[in-house]
Amino acid sequence: MLPLVLLAGMNCTHDLWADVALESVVRPVLDRDDIDEQVRVLRADLPERFVLVGHSLGAIVAMALAVAAPEQVAGMCLASTNAKAPTSAQREGWRDWLARLDRGDGARELQASILPALLGDAVARERPDLVERALAMGENTGVARLRAQLHLQLSRRDLLDALPAVSTPTLVVSGLDDLICPPHFHTEIVQRMPDARLVTLDAGHLLPLERPEAFGALLRSWRLQLTGAGAR
Repeated sequence: MLPLVLLAGMNCTHDLWADVALESVVRPVLDRDDIDEQVRVLRADLPERFVLVGHSLGAIVAMALAVAAPEQVAGMCLASTNAKAPTSAQREGWRDWLARLDRGDGARELQASILPALLGDAVARERPDLVERALAMGENTGVARLRAQLHLQLSRRDLLDALPAVSTPTLVVSGLDDLICPPHFHTEIVQRMPDARLVTLDAGHLLPLERPEAFGALLRSWRLQLTGAGAR
């Protein structure tokens, strides 16, 4: 079975996938400050052929990789993401975070500032274990890596127009309560791709952390279907 390459989102670590129960996985780190450079490094370091699973920024990098090297990507799962170019408000927000890092704020503090958007008010209130794990992911990402990822965000461009040429079988997973990447972002992606389907789970932005059993079951079932279709 082909390896699963797991690409976590910004200010997240491998703990995002810890409870998803997946086998034969590779967990690269996003640590470059430019999308094209990040794709180049991944293409050089990863196996000859693999299945991509990306969350948020990790899914954006996954789409860029599939556009650049479709022969390497046997299948792709995109969760909690957005294929559009950044808005001026997003760019302003990332530059503000860079300025806060310059002033001495840490990655954990910045993660704490957006917890309601990451987990939703109810989960943030009722699941202190998930709150701490989300904050710890920021702390373990650290300032240097978060700084690179913010520049990676700033290097993004619109991918929607490139997606019709990506024939890779693709599973797109959205969170019903995702405030950062709402469900209609995912509908836009599926509508552009020739072989994609959409599943929506009752979750916020950190979907693999919040709903690991449901996400894991969905991903394992899709991986088996992919294998049966010839992605070996």
